[in-house]
Amino acid sequence: MPRPRLEIALAFNSDRCHLRPWPLCGTLRHVLAKRWLALALLTLPVALAPTPAFASEDWQVIKVGGHDYLSVDNIAKFYGFPAGVPSRGRKIGLEDVNRSIEFTPDSREVMIDGARNWLCFPVIEHDGKVLVSRMDLAKTLEPQLRPQRIPNIEKVQTVVLDPGHGGYDKGATSSYGCEKDFALDVARKVRPLLQAKGLHVIMTRESDAFVPLELRARIANAAHNSIFVSIHFNATDRDPNATGFEIYSLTPRGAPSTADDSMALSFMNMQAGSPVDAQSVELSACIYHSVLGHIPEFDRGIKRARFAVLRLTKVPAVLVEGGFLTERGESRLIANKDWRAKLAEAISVGIENYKALADNKQRPLIYYRRHPSMAQTTEDPSPTPTPTPSPTPSLLSAVIVP
Repeated sequence: MPRPRLEIALAFNSDRCHLRPWPLCGTLRHVLAKRWLALALLTLPVALAPTPAFASEDWQVIKVGGHDYLSVDNIAKFYGFPAGVPSRGRKIGLEDVNRSIEFTPDSREVMIDGARNWLCFPVIEHDGKVLVSRMDLAKTLEPQLRPQRIPNIEKVQTVVLDPGHGGYDKGATSSYGCEKDFALDVARKVRPLLQAKGLHVIMTRESDAFVPLELRARIANAAHNSIFVSIHFNATDRDPNATGFEIYSLTPRGAPSTADDSMALSFMNMQAGSPVDAQSVELSACIYHSVLGHIPEFDRGIKRARFAVLRLTKVPAVLVEGGFLTERGESRLIANKDWRAKLAEAISVGIENYKALADNKQRPLIYYRRHPSMAQTTEDPSPTPTPTPSPTPSLLSAVIVP
């Protein structure tokens, strides 16, 4: 039997990167990769079913530099946005009564329903057309524009709350206290709010104790019909004035994470993606829109990362960064128990909105920054009923990527 090769993978927590050895034989790695790819090709095409008037052959895939792209005009037609793509200076906008997208050429930033998102690859201009990568269409735009069509989205019975750090791992610190304590307090405040809605809640830690990252993921994977929400606070040594919220789900295979400057394909391709990627992105959107709408902090965006708790979980999973402990004013807010209670309420409303989507297969009307008046209504976060479109043919491999 061949001796297993020792491979090094990056296991992240919220603000540290650890090198960790993973023994994995080449044969097993090859078999697992082939099985994952086969599963992805079988399941992902369902995500982009066209409207009845839009056949799969109408997609015009444009190859640029080895990557597949779709034009913004093509995307507008597919999703039924009004004819014509209005230009706002350098920005390209699509909008109808319920949805909006704003692209910026040569940038990975895109505004979806009033919140910043980070694409895997920049929007580009080529031969007079504005192009979006095929991966970003499938992985970022589609789950948020048509969440009611996400395949295999299961009803939520259990929420696994994961207060970051703990024990000897203090996380980020400020003159007011430690990340581990603030995160635990927010999770404790979220729990009764969710329990009051009939949800079962599991905490990965109940006290100031260190819990290994792998164990946190195992707890989530063992729970029935669960989602995983990891709660953290941010820190940076680059910009002491950095503020705001951000939220993460797992980076797709073959793509750089939001913070990656390097486009090293060898690293990106050896990292597995998530079988519930669309669910995790929409869970991110539900929580993030609620947090942004209820607390007027800077919008840093819906992002991608390969943190260990995201990489090891097999259920819809997100990591919330609730502000910066390295910024004086924001660290003072985080230390305020009433502010943390407000953050907990916003997170709980976002989770409830995702649950309503999973239960009813209806697109949640939760986009508070696009509809500011909705932020004032937290008593009933359930979406307004809208008819669910009937099933339509899939696009097969015309636009989907693994």
